[in-house]
Order: sequence, then C-alpha cells, then structure tokens
Amino acid sequence: MAYEYTNSKGQTYYLHSKEVTLKGNLNMRIYYFKKEVDDEFALDELPEGREVIENQRTGLPLVRRIRSAEEQAEIDKKKAAK
Repeated sequence: MAYEYTNSKGQTYYLHSKEVTLKGNLNMRIYYFKKEVDDEFALDELPEGREVIENQRTGLPLVRRIRSAEEQAEIDKKKAAK
C-alpha cells in the first residue's frame, strides 16, 4: 500500500519516487505526489530524513529534507534581515 497524505482540502495523494538524470549526467532521486497510485513508482513509506509539508495556497503536498536546528536558525536569521 502506497504512503498516502490527505491535505487540508480533504484530497488524498500518494507518494512516488524515481531516478532522473539532470544536465551534466547527474542522477537524482525525486519524490512527488499523485492522486492515483502508480505501482511502478509508489513508495510504501516516507523516506528517513524527509517530511511532508503542504503548500498553503494550493494544498499540494511536498516532500522536503528535515532541517537541523542550526539550518533552521540560519534561515530564520536571513529572513529577519530582509
């Protein structure tokens, strides 16, 4: 069963992942949500070190790396300086 996330609007999305090749032949794993389950790319659980956030305007779920306390403090500091 694929990892599912229900957003604030009540819509359910399923987590998928695949390897893509970027410019310069750099391989990277991307994570994305779809409304339907694609058995070839669906993930059963959220990868370690990742968290799901929701775009406040659109309600779309996003996967991002969990930030350390130091990284978050640096981001907050930069935002306050603007």
